[in-house]
Amino acid sequence: MTASSYGLRGRVALITGGTRGIGRAVAEAFAGAGALVCVSARDAGEVARVAEELGGVGLAGDVGDPEHPEELAEFALRAFGRIDVVVNNAATNQPYGPLMDADPDAWRTAFTVNVEAPLRLTQCVWRAWMREHGGSVVNVCTEGAGHVGPNVGAYSTSKAALLHLTQQLAGELAPGVRVNSVSPGLVRTEMARFVWEPGEADVAAGLPLGRIGEPADIAQAVLWLASDRAEWITGADLLVDGGTRVRAAYTSGGYAVHERLRSAMPPRP
Repeated sequence: MTASSYGLRGRVALITGGTRGIGRAVAEAFAGAGALVCVSARDAGEVARVAEELGGVGLAGDVGDPEHPEELAEFALRAFGRIDVVVNNAATNQPYGPLMDADPDAWRTAFTVNVEAPLRLTQCVWRAWMREHGGSVVNVCTEGAGHVGPNVGAYSTSKAALLHLTQQLAGELAPGVRVNSVSPGLVRTEMARFVWEPGEADVAAGLPLGRIGEPADIAQAVLWLASDRAEWITGADLLVDGGTRVRAAYTSGGYAVHERLRSAMPPRP
């Protein structure tokens, strides 16, 4: 499938957490399909660098800041005159550990970044452009939102809330705006490095498709959902996990990812 077949040439995509990992791959995919991109992340230098490399624009800021979503929507609209796609990718995996030890402030931050920020940005873009012109929203959730796992209760619970938010918004914003989500399995990103780097071969061997994910795997799913190729899809969650959900039928061994989650700690953001 060629980039032009997605129908995204000349459209504008706004991507949070767009300077590394999945977000960077998503921004590259949209730019490659002929879209104009606006990226957001906390590191101003990285935002400027990625925006320049992709021929787009960028605004540094923290999605957890209540003012940032409105600033971001206004910035993208001033730069391009339209906003056709929003990709809510920025996230935090803190607090990490048993929920009985979770700090209340860290718990609230997780929901602010992972759930409230996507809602706020969608609200701002809806009011600024999509209410009158339509568009597409894609939220990046996680395969783990559908089951429990060691030490990731806050992250998975917040992402489960985002999954429900996706479906709720899809019902409320139809027919003009489609809202869907992509749920990645384990992907080769900095945020997940503590899981895959110590023993990638063991983790990959436990998956039916034999490897962990690459950011580009998720980016292609996001691109498709946002494009005209998925024009009759809303309220859906596209699972991109290398077969994680069906691994029980593939191997009887222990799940290496859960072993990593029990024994390792992610770096602080």
